[in-house]
Amino acid sequence: MVSPVSLPKFPISPRPDSEIDLGALRAFVAIADAGSFTGGGRVLGLTRSAVGKALTKLEARLAVRLLHRTTRHVVLTSEGQHFYERCVQIFADLAEAEASVSQNGPAPKGQLRITVTEAFGRVIVLPFLKQFLADWPELNVEVSFTDRVVDLVEEGFDLGIRLGELPVDSQLIAKVILRTQAHLYAAPEYLHRAGWPSSPADIQNYQRLIFGLKPAASIWQLVADDGEQLTIGGGQRLRFDSGEALKDAAIEGMGIVYLPHFLMVNAVKEGRLVTLFPQYSGHQLPVSIVYPHRKYLATKIRVFIDQLVAYLDESTLLQR
Repeated sequence: MVSPVSLPKFPISPRPDSEIDLGALRAFVAIADAGSFTGGGRVLGLTRSAVGKALTKLEARLAVRLLHRTTRHVVLTSEGQHFYERCVQIFADLAEAEASVSQNGPAPKGQLRITVTEAFGRVIVLPFLKQFLADWPELNVEVSFTDRVVDLVEEGFDLGIRLGELPVDSQLIAKVILRTQAHLYAAPEYLHRAGWPSSPADIQNYQRLIFGLKPAASIWQLVADDGEQLTIGGGQRLRFDSGEALKDAAIEGMGIVYLPHFLMVNAVKEGRLVTLFPQYSGHQLPVSIVYPHRKYLATKIRVFIDQLVAYLDESTLLQR
């Protein structure tokens, strides 16, 4: 049984062969929510037989089995689970479309699914969500913290937050919400032990902590305030694919790290890390919100973007 959703009151009625009956979709979702034909019919005020016939016709039209039946309950097939999630989104969009033309205007509700890079998610998005959820009590938020590139459309996410330049994708809209820069950091303990580098070029002789598992990640490109450009290579015994883990390794005195300011600023304020050669930094790194291309942007997505941008404008973590 899955968590029930609020369904519009569409009757179960015949439609031309070229269309899917919304009433049949409604019956399918109700059965899946309730875990049985009887329960689904009860939710809709219909007989077990009526919802059963609607589901049978829907499966025949799709040429796929959506539910496994047993004598006591039903379970979604893998195809059924995917179709169920899309149906829930359809009904949510319809409800929001109706609300958008009402006199009072829409309020975000339902479920918002987000994917965000681990470091940015933990440092920026997590604190932001506390107030965001308080502002919108009818909205549930599901967040995936991952540094891998997620296929938003295929995996059913409403939006993603990504760092760095993005490839062109006709299915997605991208909005840059922030530009950040990386700097060099090390723990006082490490510098006391290894000695302070006299110039950025000397860092190639120190232990560097590398973010990313690809060979290109081991090359650090820096730009000075006066425009001088510098490339740093050298020691690379330790690599992580997690910015948070790399920050912790630097705090533990394991080497010099090159990471975005927003991730390191608290550790610097607390004296656990120091900034090396602050006049040198990386090229500006865009932080973008991406979401599937739609003619009408869902209220829950628009509100999330607007409030996050306002939060970023006020955040002290993003001030150099």
